Amino acid sequence: MSRIGKKPVELPSGVTASVSGQTIEIKGPKDTQSFTATDDVTIEVEENAVSVTPRGKSKRARQQWGMSRTMVANMVTGVTTGFKKELEINGVGYRAQMQGNTLKLSLGLSHEVNFEVPAGITVTAPKPTEIIVEGTDSQLVGQVAANIREWRKPEPYKGKGIKYKDEYIFRKEGKKK
Repeated sequence: MSRIGKKPVELPSGVTASVSGQTIEIKGPKDTQSFTATDDVTIEVEENAVSVTPRGKSKRARQQWGMSRTMVANMVTGVTTGFKKELEINGVGYRAQMQGNTLKLSLGLSHEVNFEVPAGITVTAPKPTEIIVEGTDSQLVGQVAANIREWRKPEPYKGKGIKYKDEYIFRKEGKKK
C-alpha cells in the first residue's frame, strides 16, 4: 500500500484539473502543465482534489501509483507557487552575471562559460556570487541547477566551486609537513 499514493492531491482556489484518458492537465495562475500516466494507474478528479489509484496489485502498478501522485502534486505546486533552487559560488575571481538569456560564469577556467537558459526557466544573479533558478517544472528547475553546478563542483579542501545554498561540503584536512 502506497502511503503517498493514498492521499488525494488538494487543488487550491484558482487551479483547475481536467483528465482525458491517461493525460491530466492542470491550469493555474502561473502556467499550464500536463502529465501522461501509464496504464497501470487511474486518475480521477473530484470537486477540489485529484486522486490516483492503481489498476492492479502488480509491483509496477504500485510503483506508478506513488510516482503519478507525486507528479500531479508537483504540477499543482508548480502552477501555484513555482519551484526555486539557490546556488552559491565560492572562490577567488569566481562570479556569475546574466546577459539577456545567457548566464556568464567566470570559474577559473581559461575561458568564460556561457550557459544558455532553456525556455520556461528564469535564472537571476542578484549578486555576483549568487544564482537563483526558478520555474514551474520541478524536474527542469533541478536539472538546470545541476547543469550549472556541473561546471565547477565544490572541492573538499577549500570549498571552491558552485554549491547549493543549503548544501554542506565535507572538508578534508590538507597535507601536513
